[in-house]
Amino acid sequence: MSAIQPSQWIRATGRLKSVSGRICASIDAGLGELVQIMSSCDKPVLAEVIGFEDNLVQLMPFESENNFRRGNMVIGTGRRMRIPVGMHLLGRVLNAVGQPIDSLGPLRRDQTTPFVMQSPDPLSRPAITEPLVTGVRAIDSMLTIGKGQRVGLFAGSGVGKSTLLGEITKHAQSDVNVVALVGERGREVRPFIEESLGEEGLRRSVVIVSTSDQPPLARIRASEAAVVMADWFRSQGNNVLLMLDSLTRLSHAQRELGLLVGEPPTSRGYTPSVFQKMAQVLEQLGTNEKGSITGLVTVLVDGDDMNEPVADAARSILDGHIVLSRKLAHQGHFPAIDVLSSASRLFNDITTDSHKSHVNRARNIIARYREVEDLIQIGAYKQGVVPESDLAVAKFPAVTQFLQQPLNASSDFPTTLAELDQLNSMIGVAS
Repeated sequence: MSAIQPSQWIRATGRLKSVSGRICASIDAGLGELVQIMSSCDKPVLAEVIGFEDNLVQLMPFESENNFRRGNMVIGTGRRMRIPVGMHLLGRVLNAVGQPIDSLGPLRRDQTTPFVMQSPDPLSRPAITEPLVTGVRAIDSMLTIGKGQRVGLFAGSGVGKSTLLGEITKHAQSDVNVVALVGERGREVRPFIEESLGEEGLRRSVVIVSTSDQPPLARIRASEAAVVMADWFRSQGNNVLLMLDSLTRLSHAQRELGLLVGEPPTSRGYTPSVFQKMAQVLEQLGTNEKGSITGLVTVLVDGDDMNEPVADAARSILDGHIVLSRKLAHQGHFPAIDVLSSASRLFNDITTDSHKSHVNRARNIIARYREVEDLIQIGAYKQGVVPESDLAVAKFPAVTQFLQQPLNASSDFPTTLAELDQLNSMIGVAS
């Protein structure tokens, strides 16, 4: 009997029973298992088991397909999703299931890893003490980020989130970048890779793409694939920068999936699994005993309302938030960072006392100017009444100039600190 080996060709099979939003089939398969649905034109479509209903399994395909009909064959694969990992992925562009879409040839699959979302043990996480230099002067000086920190870029549409993300990808002092473009418009993917990211940024990056027209499962798995890949790079001792654009579209995809499997909607139609998935993804990031994953995620603020459900939940989980201002963007101010509305929760842990003092002084100038800005615009401001306000009005242009930076320009950390020191001296405080 020991000579008898189980056949690798015996697979569970079944038939499609219904296609109405969700796809149901009669097949013996477990949650998360991959199956192939044979469409009416004999094209195999990869799908995943997402739930059960009575004696049927609920399936979600990874690609849009309209050629399904009742009775189509469903073939079980007996396996779960695995994605390739390795340093050979740098410079490649992949889809949600780890297949290359960049016309650079097939990938080696001698090393793969399953979609296992397991957070580091909270007690084994080393403290974050070292700054991550992004090359963006406004961030490195006023909102310093630490290696292993999780930060959100909050803004409405068309304010420059993706452009700023591309600048950080090119200039950040990280070992490896993992970029997930989730729910992006297909038109914007290539310009982001070729222009915002550029050859320099792509050389040390892995890009995972799932466009807005793809099924919700593909968008969710693209996000998870990015986290799993980043975790592998971290396990090799690298300081990884993970960029997810955007967390909002991941939440939308999870909402669609949750509603399909029958979850009850809550605030603005979001299902409970949306906030669970958000926490699950973000908690994978951070430090462990081998390396770090610094997370930079974009949050598309619905109607510029910073208290809408996704933005509010993300802000409560993240270690900092960078708010982009539409008003500053309209003024041609790049990056359009609203310093007063932004915060880095680890700023005090990774900066020196003089750095903190200089930043507080600059923020005070901005705050004082904002208090009298309306009076200035209508010509009602009178000098000499409040000396602190007079100083703010006089020095605000210098602070604004310091916070602006041309595209494709990078500032290293020593230079940024030296310019911050010069700014501090200029606004009336000795070093």
